[in-house]
Amino acid sequence: MNYLNVENISKSYGELELFKDVSFSVHKDQKIAFVAKNGSGKTSILNMLAGLDAPDSGQIVFRKDIKISFLPQEPILDPNLTVEESIFNSDNDILKVIKNYEKALLNPEDEDVYQKAFEQMELHQAWDFETQYKQILFKLKLDNLEQKVSTMSGGQKKRLSLANALINKPDLLILDEPTNHLDLEMIEWLESFFAKENMTLFMVTHDRYFLERVCNEIIELDHEELYSYKGNYSYYLEKKEARIEQFETETNKAKQLYKKELGWMRKQPKARTTKSKSRIDDFADIKHKAHQRRKDHVVELELNMERLGSKIVEFHKVSKSFKDKTILDNFNYNFQKSDRIGIIGKNGTGKSTFLNILTGTMEPDAGKVITGDTIKFGYYTQGGITPKPEQKVIDILREFGDHIPLKKGRTISAQQLLERFLFDRKKQYDFVEKLSGGERKRLYLCTVLIQNPNFLILDEPTNDLDIVTLNVLEDFLLDFPGCLMVVSHDRYFMDKIVDHLFVFRGQGVVEDFPGNYSDFRAYDDSKDPEPQEKQNTSEKSSWKKDSNTALSYNEQKEYKNIESKIKSLEFDKTELEKKFLNPDLSQEDIVKLSEKVQAILDEIEEKELRWLELTEKMES
Repeated sequence: MNYLNVENISKSYGELELFKDVSFSVHKDQKIAFVAKNGSGKTSILNMLAGLDAPDSGQIVFRKDIKISFLPQEPILDPNLTVEESIFNSDNDILKVIKNYEKALLNPEDEDVYQKAFEQMELHQAWDFETQYKQILFKLKLDNLEQKVSTMSGGQKKRLSLANALINKPDLLILDEPTNHLDLEMIEWLESFFAKENMTLFMVTHDRYFLERVCNEIIELDHEELYSYKGNYSYYLEKKEARIEQFETETNKAKQLYKKELGWMRKQPKARTTKSKSRIDDFADIKHKAHQRRKDHVVELELNMERLGSKIVEFHKVSKSFKDKTILDNFNYNFQKSDRIGIIGKNGTGKSTFLNILTGTMEPDAGKVITGDTIKFGYYTQGGITPKPEQKVIDILREFGDHIPLKKGRTISAQQLLERFLFDRKKQYDFVEKLSGGERKRLYLCTVLIQNPNFLILDEPTNDLDIVTLNVLEDFLLDFPGCLMVVSHDRYFMDKIVDHLFVFRGQGVVEDFPGNYSDFRAYDDSKDPEPQEKQNTSEKSSWKKDSNTALSYNEQKEYKNIESKIKSLEFDKTELEKKFLNPDLSQEDIVKLSEKVQAILDEIEEKELRWLELTEKMES
């Protein structure tokens, strides 16, 4: 079943042509990844498929009544809403039915309205919907439904946007870098979910393990030509290499034939036969093929690393906490010259805080961090570049000087260095705010490396970079002679680059694991699963209790709120009872306090009876 056809679309911004005459189609149950270099217009194409942008020419034809959900790179959410309100704020028809039913419950005397709302609930089978969306939220670890969006982390917002997309049960789900801002556990859950679900996907992602395990087709935009590969990432790499080899072979043959034909052309007399005229016409085509060449420029990384002394960085009994959250607890470690460390852990366990303590931008609560005299940090943060208004690409680099030192006493101009990072002379005078996300990250990487660090720290370096640039970065890091520390959710990148891990378990527990990420997963999965199973059983039990379908929609909501209300009342009672200890209370004050305490006790008893009533109904 055909869902959409993209027919000869083109897009330009001023003089910059992103792509021209691009055509492809999406069919039911396809899981397609769209691959192209940074700045080729991948996000623009996704925005067009999602209806947020339009091509300059060509058209996109959608199947009638197709339902599409779009997960953008940066979530678009109302900061004033809660998690639950954000879910109900979508255009989902079933959610509208539930909203109408809730309104009808508030005015039960209007029997006609209530009956219509009830019938719509039956018609759309909306009774189970809250249970279903809560299960998705549970899997995505968004169990605090009352949390405001404004207080959420980047990872939580990404998961909420993902929940919105999944709950809508679209015919086609469009995803722009779905693994960005998600921790490893969440990425692996999403990978497993998409692999087993019969969903139609069209995505842009740099996560090569995700491509390998989820996608069944890859479409590549390469040198303004579109190529389709019916397979996963491994199949794509194999076939692309074969295609390039064939191109080179055909070009070499054309060059040899061109030399031969060129000699014939020069020898030909003025009078031409019909046969020779045909050969002359073919000569133009042969010349074109012979002069074809792939412009496979790649980023050239070179570093004049500062000398590294014997003392690197030493952590001595370092502790750090924020209120009731412990990040480090008597942490000890002496960094060595050859260290290549990866940092993994769930979002919120303190990975970025650790890096800030390491680089001296944050002080520990206790203990010492001793940094060697020769250490020069290069810190690639998630924040990236913050350009000044109307600042150009070349201006960013010239802040570090017009001439940058390289190895063996050589220097390079700012313009030449930018060319090595694939910014041609024309691109160098573009405004930074006009660059794509990947181009900005490439420019930022350039500014970090030209400072010649000997201790390189990379916090999520793979986000938004294209696969070609990632491969070059990996090769560079494999030869990097200094210390290297990487925080990344890109499992492929971690497996290739690091040789041991700091595993942040939370509450100050940091394990030093000797191996890469795949080694760690094999080890972690082989450990005794008993404690985790007990925990999961408990979680599932409490979740089931919270979303039991024996209760109506409003009863489930009431049940969820009763326990927190009882706790709040108990707290109020305790605070009032403390006031009785005041020796200056008059008899009148004591009577008033007693009446307030009794009123709270009556309300607690009422809530507890209702809680028991709902519990019995659930268990019946």
